[in-house]
Amino acid sequence: MKNFVNSVKHFLDSEDGPTAVEYAVMLALIVVVCLTAIQAIGTNAAAKFEAVNSSLS
Repeated sequence: MKNFVNSVKHFLDSEDGPTAVEYAVMLALIVVVCLTAIQAIGTNAAAKFEAVNSSLS
C-alpha cells in the first residue's frame, strides 16, 4: 500500500501528466483545423467542377 501511495505522490508531483494533456489538446486543435481546411477545399473544388461542367454543357 505504501508503494501505491508513493506512486500517486510521484505522479502528482511530476509534470508528465499536464504535458501530455497539453500535447493532446494541441493535437486535437490541429486535427480540427486540418479537417476544416480539407472541407473548405473540397467545397471550393466541387463548386469549380460544377462551373466547368455547366460551361461545357
